[in-house]
Amino acid sequence: MSTRTKAEAFLVVVTAIWGCTFVVVKGALADASPLPFLAVRFMLAGLLLLAILGRGRVERKTIIPGSILGLFLFAGYVFQTWGLIYTTPSKSAFLTGFSVILVPLLMMLFGFRVGPVTLLGGVLGLLGIYLLVAPSGMATVNRGDMLTLAGSFSFAVHIVLVGRYTRKFSFLHLVPVQILVVGLLSLVALSIVPGQTLHLTGRLAVAILVTAVLATGVAFSVQNWAQQYTPASHTALIFALEPVFAALFSRLVMGEHLGGRVLLGSGLILAGMIVSEIWGGSLPSPVEG
Repeated sequence: MSTRTKAEAFLVVVTAIWGCTFVVVKGALADASPLPFLAVRFMLAGLLLLAILGRGRVERKTIIPGSILGLFLFAGYVFQTWGLIYTTPSKSAFLTGFSVILVPLLMMLFGFRVGPVTLLGGVLGLLGIYLLVAPSGMATVNRGDMLTLAGSFSFAVHIVLVGRYTRKFSFLHLVPVQILVVGLLSLVALSIVPGQTLHLTGRLAVAILVTAVLATGVAFSVQNWAQQYTPASHTALIFALEPVFAALFSRLVMGEHLGGRVLLGSGLILAGMIVSEIWGGSLPSPVEG
């Protein structure tokens, strides 16, 4: 098994973690508003990563790129959560999945060659997400949809920049910085936005530990390591599996029925991954000149 294959296998595991924590986060938001939940989650994860990966320190040269990554990651979470006030969760999930298409386009803007097969894989992934989560009335666009699209754009930029920065700087220092930046920005926003609440319960404490350690600390560490060895466009396509894992976990925990639409959507996402992996070529190189 090549290093790239191992990296992409680990990215699938990360995606499974994010998909399976959907139910956990949903329960946690019954006890806490989004901003204080994000602040506690990312500050705890950031401090753990600083101690474990950075051994209590970070290289000065990683502060700026790490802060840039943290800014786009924070924007993605805030826009996505804000948009959910005005739009439906299923619509939000589809629009967030639009990053599958945005990543290859952004890579071209950054000067990388992206072949038609990679774009085809992205389109298949987007169609799969649509079948999984798109509600009726998708044609109606509201304020929440636009906010969610902004979040999707932020997540896409984050994926592309992780691919660039992890080839120049050590992920051991990049990861703690970007996670701490998300936590600090959440604290700043918390001091500005009124009406934010947090009621510490056993359910919330478990959710914070699970999301901070697994869905943040472990997941983003693996992402930053793995993207040294696989194209950002492949990473985005693998992340499109998140609603698949979310649906499967909901089936196991909540007994949600998985119909033919879900199975077909999952199949299209897997087809997109296979097409992109087998015929998508090696790591893309910058356009010369």
